[in-house]
Amino acid sequence: MNPVVAVVLAAALLVAPGPAGLRRLGAGRSGARPRIPIPPAPVAAMAVGALVGGLLGGVAGAPAGAAAAEVVRRRRRRSRDRASSVAEAGELAESLARIVAELRGGAHPAAALDGVRADGPLAERTLAPAAAAARLGDDVPAALTRVAARGSTRLRAELHRTAAAWSLAERHGAPLAALLDGVLTDLRWRLAFEARTHARAAGARATASVLTALPLLGLGLGHLVGAAPLAVLRDGLLGQVLLLVGVALLLAGVTWADRLAAGSAS
Repeated sequence: MNPVVAVVLAAALLVAPGPAGLRRLGAGRSGARPRIPIPPAPVAAMAVGALVGGLLGGVAGAPAGAAAAEVVRRRRRRSRDRASSVAEAGELAESLARIVAELRGGAHPAAALDGVRADGPLAERTLAPAAAAARLGDDVPAALTRVAARGSTRLRAELHRTAAAWSLAERHGAPLAALLDGVLTDLRWRLAFEARTHARAAGARATASVLTALPLLGLGLGHLVGAAPLAVLRDGLLGQVLLLVGVALLLAGVTWADRLAAGSAS
């Protein structure tokens, strides 16, 4: 099959609507329709990768494409998780800053927590159970701990610190505003430090991306000069072995570079 057709088929599979999209598409249709089973993200990514790899690289291209698709999916998921975690921590910091300001202005802790509904969707989802507990006279630190158990690693740590500060203020009568301000200062310092280290590792990540793209550029240049590198890799046992070894080394290099960048940013 033509490589262009393979790429178009892969793009069609990648942009196919997910379960929510299928439900919206079927909402306006009358009558009951059989539901189309949607495979999990890892299975779908590996299936698309195996399809493209098999069309372009033959028998060995299928497992190579599946492995490459799974590595790309995991990298994208880590990037999305980090962005979501940073946004969540940023909204939590802004919400804590507002709560501290209202407490210092003489507001009741329940009233200060109740304003979380205007702090943003992430902060509201995080602190709304604590606000409800404060309105009902329930245990606010326990509510924060319950939310922390369902959150990300970063959010779990920050909410545990907030719960500890709140519990200390309730047990010993320490100023709640001062304790929460300490938690806020620590959270802002952590966010600033992570932003600096992440920016410092940008050069390493860019170098890794360029080095990863070089083999693909080499295949393109080979086609331009008429060497037909894909035909060499697709035909014969030696070409298939070279394809598997090359993709394995490429993915190992990508994974290693990601770990190095993550280590320098931690």
